[in-house]
Amino acid sequence: MISRRKLIKRLASLPVLGGLAGSSTLLAETLPSTTATVAKRDLIKELGLRTFINAAGNYTSMTASLMPPEVMETINLASKKYVLLNDVQDRVGEKIAGLCHAEGAMVTAGCWSALVLGMAGVLTGKDSKKAAQLPFLEGTGMKSEVILQKSHANGYHHALTNTGVKLIMIETKQELEAAINEKTAMMWFLNREAPVGQIKHEEWIAIAKKHGIPTMNDIAADVPPVENLWRFNDMGFDLVAISGGKAMAGPQSAGILMGKKHLIEAARLSAPPRGGNIGRGQKVNKEEILGMYMALETFINRDHDKIWQTWEDRVALIDEAIADLPGITTEVVVPEVANHNPSLKISWEGSQHSFSAKDVGADLRDGNPSIETIDWEEPKSLRLTVFMLEKGQDKIVAKKLKESLEKRTA
Repeated sequence: MISRRKLIKRLASLPVLGGLAGSSTLLAETLPSTTATVAKRDLIKELGLRTFINAAGNYTSMTASLMPPEVMETINLASKKYVLLNDVQDRVGEKIAGLCHAEGAMVTAGCWSALVLGMAGVLTGKDSKKAAQLPFLEGTGMKSEVILQKSHANGYHHALTNTGVKLIMIETKQELEAAINEKTAMMWFLNREAPVGQIKHEEWIAIAKKHGIPTMNDIAADVPPVENLWRFNDMGFDLVAISGGKAMAGPQSAGILMGKKHLIEAARLSAPPRGGNIGRGQKVNKEEILGMYMALETFINRDHDKIWQTWEDRVALIDEAIADLPGITTEVVVPEVANHNPSLKISWEGSQHSFSAKDVGADLRDGNPSIETIDWEEPKSLRLTVFMLEKGQDKIVAKKLKESLEKRTA
């Protein structure tokens, strides 16, 4: 704490003329300028961090996607002005809802946050006293159970338990009907596991509506196709949660919760800037909110057919580069739901080659430039994606992959 003597000394040094105006000027001079040009520093280089060509995908550990110029410009411009956080969420939520055929929307701290806040909104409604009671549901009168299919319980369902709910696992329609009771708060659906679950989207929604139970669909990485941004709202899910930093190339720490207006309003009771709730730590700043909106709008307006063709061309170029290597086979793989884009699977299963996918992955990772791939799925096959590559990087990946495989198969 500054001493009285030092304070008097500092005040004495202020200009006599100008009085308070002089004090205001002094204050302004201590704040960072929003217009001054500052020397650029490459902290990634300065800190010695490894950069790489991303032929793996938009994994969180690999810092997801690179934000396009439109998004970065939005973030930088937003950083120069003060606005009220609720105002930003209000306006951006309206815009996102309109783009995605929803009644309401909000930007969240990633898809996990969207799941937590959406679940909280379902439990509490627009009752701030109930929001303050989460996650301690006992004795509150709030419902406390969420039903999901066992095949959909792959880890992300844990987000829901942040609110204090109990998860009820079922497999068949009959088990679902038997599990529904007066404690059932919501029925949760994980979109990426839809192909393996016995109960599909439409039937899940129909059963929920019959019993007056809200539904939520987690579509975290399930664009493309772009139509998925509104497909599940149109289908009738009450809430839909999605990651913002994957194919949409928004801020990695952002996500979107969209759906019924009253549930979005309820979810915001547990979100910043409000405190005394379970979501206070799930803060998104104005830059992320506005950047997420710009990323969404930019993504929707892309020429998706042209982009898909570019991806196919990249896969074909890499495939052609290694086509003649002995004992090596390739296959174009397009995941059915999550990360739906063309990738190349390179295999040597059943051949005389004893090297592993990890060996090839290490060759590429330790090379110059460093390249990340999917080297953990199978012992003797490696997969490459191309949708995170920048222009010309497909040629580099093809060259380096061929060098590794030629060395390994020699």
